[in-house]
Amino acid sequence: MSTLIILIFVIGYLVIVFEHPLKLDKTVPALLMGALTWAALAIGFHSGAIDVIDSHEHVFSLKDIMDHSSKEYHLAEHGLTNTLLHHLGKTSEILIFLIGAMTIVEIVDLHRGFEVLKGAVNTRSKKKLLWILGILAFILSAIIDNLTATIVLVTLLRKIIQNREERLWFAGMVVIAANAGGAWSPIGDVTTTMLWIGQKVSVSGLITNLVIPSIVCFVVPTFIASMLQPFKGEITVPEQDDTEDAQKLLSSKTMLFLGLGMIVFVPIFKVATHLPPYLGMMLSLGVVWLVSEYIHPEEDFTDERKHLYSPHKALSRIEMSSILFFLGILMAVTALESLVMLTSEGLEVGTLRYVAELINEAVPNQNIVAMLLGVASAIIDNVPLVAASIGMYTFPTDDMMWHFIAFTAGTGGSMLIIGSAAGVAAMGMEKIDFIWYLKNISWLAATGFILGAIVYIAWAGFLGI
Repeated sequence: MSTLIILIFVIGYLVIVFEHPLKLDKTVPALLMGALTWAALAIGFHSGAIDVIDSHEHVFSLKDIMDHSSKEYHLAEHGLTNTLLHHLGKTSEILIFLIGAMTIVEIVDLHRGFEVLKGAVNTRSKKKLLWILGILAFILSAIIDNLTATIVLVTLLRKIIQNREERLWFAGMVVIAANAGGAWSPIGDVTTTMLWIGQKVSVSGLITNLVIPSIVCFVVPTFIASMLQPFKGEITVPEQDDTEDAQKLLSSKTMLFLGLGMIVFVPIFKVATHLPPYLGMMLSLGVVWLVSEYIHPEEDFTDERKHLYSPHKALSRIEMSSILFFLGILMAVTALESLVMLTSEGLEVGTLRYVAELINEAVPNQNIVAMLLGVASAIIDNVPLVAASIGMYTFPTDDMMWHFIAFTAGTGGSMLIIGSAAGVAAMGMEKIDFIWYLKNISWLAATGFILGAIVYIAWAGFLGI
């Protein structure tokens, strides 16, 4: 049964990879993979063929329980149910955060707020635009997290570049810059937040040790890309766009600054209340929604035109297929995380932790292990891998290994389009093909990842940590 669960995941992953030649939306295999892995896990669990482990390392088994009415049987069943609910809850936190951020961005877009930013980006040079967007992504991701920064900048890209083929290149580079920017901030990426909350890294330690490698990870691929053909010449859009949809409204600046300001407020809310970020995003969305109900975007604003700027319209414009894709693939990963495997020492651990420990045993060099975790995060998901590493290692706070894991897990996901939340968001918004990204962007991301890792190792050696 364990083999079947892993096989379902592998087949589902391959179908996602080859969605373009198969002409099948990636959401379909993701949903099937998420549901079928948990279905196989439940069937195997109730038949006694496999055990389940929760996030607190509690193992639940029905192997030796024959009486289905016994207390032990019901406790084990509740263990499986609670494990599923826990993982669904953690996944839902990400999805609610994503829905909130995307809705705020769409509300701002309805009020043509991004026309203000578009006017500020007063260049037609592809090379200059590449650097401007990259720097914005790098800085914004450290402040509002890489996922939200990507959503904002891909939306801005749609306003600047009309040609989709040209826009895909920029979107791919935004993913690299956003993941690099999120790696050195405690609120820039889910994994750095996990390490920070888990007291594995401090804010000052993370910034001091990772800001230079992260800059290298962003600057080197961007510099190489600036010399490539897709970033030469000028953007093929008209110099002036006087259509009604491109004109700024009375509410454009207000909604732009309010929307971005409320997104920036989310990490402040988290630090102040110690509550999960999705609650802060819910509050921010509520404030933006409230203001949008009463603001007047036009001089002669009537009730008949109110629906054009309504948050309900913004909600209808959200890419729900990408939300469902995220749901499916994350739930499939949690099924692997919950499937029990037996280590060489006789310990029962989740499959992902089992794989991480196999790598740790096979490769004695910790730097290489951290880099392999970064590569693995591009293939699977960096959140459970970092969670596994937290359970594997007992290094003190701000140890070199924790910082290196934060860097590799945060930036390694750029090597594949589905390897990071930022990549998944860009993929959903622009329908980026997995193979296209692999051919054109992955090698740039890998170059930045490797050079950034080398810089960090050299920096750690210089400081003697």
